[in-house]
Amino acid sequence: MRVPSAAAAARTYTNPVVARNFPDPFVLRHAGRYYAFGTTGRGRTPDGRIFALLTSDNLVDWQPAGGALTPPPGTEQADFWAPEVVLHEGTFYMYYSRGGGAIGATVGHQLHVATSPRPEGPYTEVAALPVADSQFTIDAHAFQDVDGQWYLFYARDFTDTNEGYYPGTGLVVDKLVRMTQLAGQPRTVLRARHAWTLFEANRLMPLYGNRTFAQWHTLEGPFVRRHAGKYYCFFSGANFLTDRYGVDYCVADHPLGPYADSGSDAGARVLHAVPGHVRGPGHHCHTRSPDGRTEYLVYHAWNAAMTERQLCLDPLAWTPKGPRCLGPTYTPQPAPQ
Repeated sequence: MRVPSAAAAARTYTNPVVARNFPDPFVLRHAGRYYAFGTTGRGRTPDGRIFALLTSDNLVDWQPAGGALTPPPGTEQADFWAPEVVLHEGTFYMYYSRGGGAIGATVGHQLHVATSPRPEGPYTEVAALPVADSQFTIDAHAFQDVDGQWYLFYARDFTDTNEGYYPGTGLVVDKLVRMTQLAGQPRTVLRARHAWTLFEANRLMPLYGNRTFAQWHTLEGPFVRRHAGKYYCFFSGANFLTDRYGVDYCVADHPLGPYADSGSDAGARVLHAVPGHVRGPGHHCHTRSPDGRTEYLVYHAWNAAMTERQLCLDPLAWTPKGPRCLGPTYTPQPAPQ
């Protein structure tokens, strides 16, 4: 059975391209085929696995392909979030987090990695990626530089206000000494300092001894692109339930930084809500059209009832002012070629 698509023909598409719940989408392109992985939380796919999987030849028409990750023993009550997959030396590596899940939980999230010889899996968990002094570590993104070195970008909580930053979830990078082991020398990529990234005011955090934070901010979902010799770390910011949620970026000369933040309190610059039409676009990835010429952002956005975060895509343009998504769109658009 084919997943409902907004495009019956290949010439146009209309967001959402997948009108079902598919949060935190990541798209891997391998051997001319696209594989989309989405968060399932505590749920399981019909085949008993974790992380919903879709496949496509054109980025518009998607078919369900079951689940991607075999549940590790003893994780029936765990939430699994934000899978991303890379290929290295013939093995596919899936990075994700698992833990207590729900807002207000007293059990945090930690990063893990699973492997498979095939892009569609099934993947088997092979290692944890512990981060020292962090009880909440999510949204792992593996990036390989031009020299072959791999890095892992991720989001983690900061509870201090050092250097005037807001407490909340920020972005970090570390080297991968192997695909299943961090170097243990993390560097901060970016922390919140703009008003639009507020997650919640007066937020009670059981994870930190029921401490209440006057302002808790969120930067999450890092995704790195090398462009014109610079390293752009894209991210989603703010509360994913609000119309402030969107995608912004910072820039560096090296994957380890330092990263320059040229953003402002005005809001997300790359991708943001369209009042009355699109709410909460974000937690994206980048991929190329079938002909390789056009870069696309693949992201989720809420349906009108705010019961599902659905799969959407729009082109990315590199403008004199920086990268900008040509969306979010909600009317028919030319299909990827």
